[in-house]
Amino acid sequence: MKFSYYPGCCYETSAREYDMSSQAVCKKLGIELEEIEDWNCCGSTAAHSTNHLLALSLSARNLALAEQKGLDVVAACAACYQRLAVARHELNGDPDLLARVNSVTGLPYTASQRVLSMPEVIASYGVDNLRARVNKPLTGLKIAAYYGCLLVRPRSIQIDDEENPHILEQIMECCGAQPVDWHYQTECCGAGLGISNEDIVFKLVADILEDAAANGADCIICACPLCHFNLDLRQAKINKKLKQKFNLPVFYFTQLVGLATGVNPAVLSLHTHFINTKTIKRKYA
Repeated sequence: MKFSYYPGCCYETSAREYDMSSQAVCKKLGIELEEIEDWNCCGSTAAHSTNHLLALSLSARNLALAEQKGLDVVAACAACYQRLAVARHELNGDPDLLARVNSVTGLPYTASQRVLSMPEVIASYGVDNLRARVNKPLTGLKIAAYYGCLLVRPRSIQIDDEENPHILEQIMECCGAQPVDWHYQTECCGAGLGISNEDIVFKLVADILEDAAANGADCIICACPLCHFNLDLRQAKINKKLKQKFNLPVFYFTQLVGLATGVNPAVLSLHTHFINTKTIKRKYA
């Protein structure tokens, strides 16, 4: 199984853990990722709100480069996935718009290949095959699977049910973990307001953390760098401002899949989180 891999702009910085763990897990599962050569920013998060043609062209250029290889595209970042998938969806149904975009990029693109998220790729490997690779099951670990906004909206490119998704829980159950039943798995964390209105983000994130903890979660998993940044980084500030005592580790789902399948914890970058992950690492590594 081979895919063109779109890493996105934060793969060497704020989401380095996601890139490292995604590549390590895919290698473990026999999924080959070929990074798109000369890829560019997909336009997340501002371009699509300022210039529609520019936003489509930014994503379409990446997809055209991947299409030359004849491979479907996988994006780890949920925001990148959404921009690429939306572009493919819009251009696939509008030949005139596709021609305009191709004139902007200077590359031939037919919108023929699929765009997939990392959860879809891991799940497509097959739950039985994934379960067979687990040699360090996450027995007893209670996880709150957080999808956020971008994986289940808009309807045209959602990877699962927008109200009751289950793909991350299915993956975690294969790894021996126990998903908790909670109420905020698809609520917005306010990622787009992280700079402009931090107070709103504090309230949104605090509600998510509180519900996860109240329903017995030992940690939260996600598949979005923006969500991970909000949920992991902001706990200390929220505790100080809102007089809370949150201390809930936040993982990319691929990090826990990596633990369960015996990937070296150093390769999973478990040591670079803001909320300490040592307790879980010691128990399952």
